[in-house]
Amino acid sequence: MLQQVRQRPGDEVSGWRAFWASIVAIVATLLVLALLGGLFVVLEPRSANPGVAAGGSYGVPHQGPGQYGSGTLGPWRDLVHRISPEDEIRDVLAFDGVFMFGDSIALQDSAALERLLTNRTGDSIAYHDWSGQPASAAVDALEEWSHQYGLPRRIVMAVGTNDIFDPPAFAAQVERALRIAGPDRTVYWVNVYASRTKQPAAVRDADLANSAWINQQLRDAAREHPNLRIIEWSEFLEAQPNRPAEYLRDGVHTSEPGGAARNKLIADAIDGR
Repeated sequence: MLQQVRQRPGDEVSGWRAFWASIVAIVATLLVLALLGGLFVVLEPRSANPGVAAGGSYGVPHQGPGQYGSGTLGPWRDLVHRISPEDEIRDVLAFDGVFMFGDSIALQDSAALERLLTNRTGDSIAYHDWSGQPASAAVDALEEWSHQYGLPRRIVMAVGTNDIFDPPAFAAQVERALRIAGPDRTVYWVNVYASRTKQPAAVRDADLANSAWINQQLRDAAREHPNLRIIEWSEFLEAQPNRPAEYLRDGVHTSEPGGAARNKLIADAIDGR
């Protein structure tokens, strides 16, 4: 009995040690889980860090020459994108700012465009930018926002580059966007330049021809719709002494000073210059 009594203080100490060891283990586990959760957020491929190019995560895979020589549009819905949260969309709408629907070029440059517009005109802007999306998907997003939030007076459509894979489908999407916007809103559409430098010469030539085809469809639509304003990105690039090489890192996406030049064209159009 005496031996059992003498052992009790040690048992009590051991019990407290086990208790605190369990607490420490639980806290450590929670910290590890929190760190892993943060890491997964950082690594999540669908979250874009605005203004930072993501290299290959912007690229749309394609196969073969396709019907029009540029190939066929590959899967794009898992590529990087940036979409404004609901409170920001509603705030932009309340102050009659700008909605913008874009592809990977817009996604790469949109943070800088936001700063430029804020400094120049005071306008706020809400984004739906998604790498790889063709015009049809951007117009789907426009329609969704129209139903869910309404639309401001000014809408920027910065899509069409991914329609080089199927140019005949583009015109119907322009008409659809204008129908959704209605005649009392201004739709600014950035036209297209593509000639992917890593592709064979025949594909580069097809890219240029298909870009011109898309741009002609925009011009045709503008003749029928006075509220459609074309932002002439292609014409700007073609007019440069070194042609597009100085402004594009791969024949499609901007490098500097290309990003700043493209954003200036968009801001000038919105500002009425």
